[in-house]
Amino acid sequence: MASNPTVPPIAIEQQIEWRRSPGRIEYLAALAEMEARATAIADRRADELVWLLEHPPLYTAGTSADPTELLDTRFPVHAAGRGGRYTYHGPGQRIGYLMLDLTKRGRDVRRFVHAVESWVIGALGEFGIHAYAVPDRIGIWTSDGGSEAKIGAIGVRVRRWATLHGFSVNLAPDLTHFGGIIPCGIAEYPVTSAQALGKRIDTTDFDRALADGFPVFLNALYASAQNEA
Repeated sequence: MASNPTVPPIAIEQQIEWRRSPGRIEYLAALAEMEARATAIADRRADELVWLLEHPPLYTAGTSADPTELLDTRFPVHAAGRGGRYTYHGPGQRIGYLMLDLTKRGRDVRRFVHAVESWVIGALGEFGIHAYAVPDRIGIWTSDGGSEAKIGAIGVRVRRWATLHGFSVNLAPDLTHFGGIIPCGIAEYPVTSAQALGKRIDTTDFDRALADGFPVFLNALYASAQNEA
């Protein structure tokens, strides 16, 4: 198990690596490593991986990205290969890349996405943020600031039943950086962050909340696998 040496080891199910990378990881390097790891998982040559990290400021384009929704190329723009449209990544945002094997966790992509949503929502709840999913509107939402706003994004890809990409949560990013895109193609709602809601959440504490909720997340996937059997 790989972990940040400044943090006590997190007990995760055997055969799942839990990695916390310090600093800011370049997007293309992360994408290459993620692609290679997912291939190795599908080939049964590597363990599954939950990778928590941060990127320098950038925009990513999903497979449904509409060029008219890229308003300002103030930051590099990278094709992500995941589903969805344009998203922002940058400092103050916690990103979780999930490389899991759905052949043993239920070949149900919809259930997987819903389980990721519930997992992130539960972690935010540990810090007093009431977040929720909205049917037919991708992402993690909250009305704690008085009006509905997006606090997290979900974007996944499944290849040979190995998952790639995952989620991002706005802990304390510069929210003006989202102004270069229409985030996820949804113009009528703003984005927000834990900091904007008056919550100071350290990444170490947020990672711990994710780890605490991880067994419930896995159980949701196991339910799918058992139903499939």
